[in-house]
Amino acid sequence: MTKTILDKIVADKKPELARIRREVPLWALKERAAARKSLDFAAVLRGPGIKLIAEVKKASPSKGLLCPDLNPVELARAYASNGAAAISVLTESNYFQGSLDYLETIRQTVEIPLLRKDFIFDEYQVYEAAAYGADAVLLITAILEMKKLSELIALCKVLRLGALVEVHNEAELTTALSAGAETIGINNRDLNTFKTDIDTTRRLRLLIPEGKIIVSESGISTAADIEKMKEYKVNAVLVGEALVTAKDIPSKMRDLLQ
Repeated sequence: MTKTILDKIVADKKPELARIRREVPLWALKERAAARKSLDFAAVLRGPGIKLIAEVKKASPSKGLLCPDLNPVELARAYASNGAAAISVLTESNYFQGSLDYLETIRQTVEIPLLRKDFIFDEYQVYEAAAYGADAVLLITAILEMKKLSELIALCKVLRLGALVEVHNEAELTTALSAGAETIGINNRDLNTFKTDIDTTRRLRLLIPEGKIIVSESGISTAADIEKMKEYKVNAVLVGEALVTAKDIPSKMRDLLQ
């Protein structure tokens, strides 16, 4: 079977996580996590209109360097002051040039919920997210068996973290729903070809029961895309590339939100 980029990222992350666990014991993360103030990620995505989750993203495996002079704090401030409901922070370092330090410094800067976007497959990473100031974590169904996904969702509830459970196809959606996902991210990107097709959101949205929070991810860059998302009755969109590459970020956000 051909390995996807997800397989490669997770394979590289496992030894990195083993090293970090030796350097920072779990009890230290638990202490920091217990002391933090938690914001309600799911709550800000409910209500009328399409909510924007704006992403702090320096690079991607498919497009390379997107924002060479990234200033995560200034970018987060721009997002927060121009209508973002929440901010997604890439913390994966090898393929996306992200950092947990971005998450920590942004938490000290803005007062809206933060999503840790990474490749999470271990309880340690969930505690790590809470310790560094996240209010929610991304859980990617494609890299998690249902039992592990259920366990991580349950841990998120204990830690007062939101769980954005990402799916790419019908089979993954079935797994996510069976595992108890309440906030579902539909990723419009094909992991084998890297092509995006926002019709993926329309197709999968029809299969999701009422009452779930739906977030569309990838390939959303114009007001016309947002209009489609309104038709598909999603709660929010997660936008990264179109924002970090924009010459005028506030203007781009107004275009998307209005």
